[in-house]
Amino acid sequence: MSYKIEMADEILTFTIDRPDIRNAINEGVMEGFEELTKKVHKSNPRFVIITASGSQAFCSGGDLSVFHELKTKEQAYPMLKRMSEVLYAIKTLPVPVIALVNGAAVGGGCEIATACDYRLVREHAKCGFIQGTLAITSGWGGGSYLFETLQHDRALKMLSDARAYPADELLENGWATKIVRDDADIEAFIHSMKKIRPEVHRAYKEIAIRKWQASGLKDRVESEVRRCAELWEADVHHEAVDNFLAKAKK
Repeated sequence: MSYKIEMADEILTFTIDRPDIRNAINEGVMEGFEELTKKVHKSNPRFVIITASGSQAFCSGGDLSVFHELKTKEQAYPMLKRMSEVLYAIKTLPVPVIALVNGAAVGGGCEIATACDYRLVREHAKCGFIQGTLAITSGWGGGSYLFETLQHDRALKMLSDARAYPADELLENGWATKIVRDDADIEAFIHSMKKIRPEVHRAYKEIAIRKWQASGLKDRVESEVRRCAELWEADVHHEAVDNFLAKAKK
């Protein structure tokens, strides 16, 4: 199994469980996220936590050993569309969603964390939208979510930099909610959240969801997906991925 879903103390935790491949996303993990969103509506948790196994990586994005087989925009679009639907469902869950970023979150991994309401970042973690180094844009909706999260100039800079930011920079630019140094820091954050009644959290989340719906967020995500699919089929993208995979093997 490439993921785990566990309920404890009214918290539903989803763990990407592919540490041997830096918790990269494949079809199995996508299925897990789809199962997670269904469980939230059935089990009525107070919060959702999304994290990953190990301490090296939260998520390195899509599994290139699988997705690099997709060559044209017609082949890439269904994968991008499916994952964008997953992330939109996560973003619009009726309860607060917390990304516990236990390690590097790059590319699609950064998109996943950005779709969450809060980002608790381990002090050794580096996170960033590195898609530009592969001659594509974010393609799961993460770019649209980043512009919802940060000031325009900071969001545009983070996307355009195409590099991994250290934790202190992530806190400074507003992407990280809090830097967590140990489990006590995480427990303190959850404890402070639990002081407020769950119906209050849900009511405020409803306000956010209404705003996103009114602003056409889902349509903007769809445009992001289609633009990424167009860039995906370009030779320069496939050459960049070939070079990346060749370096990774050395």
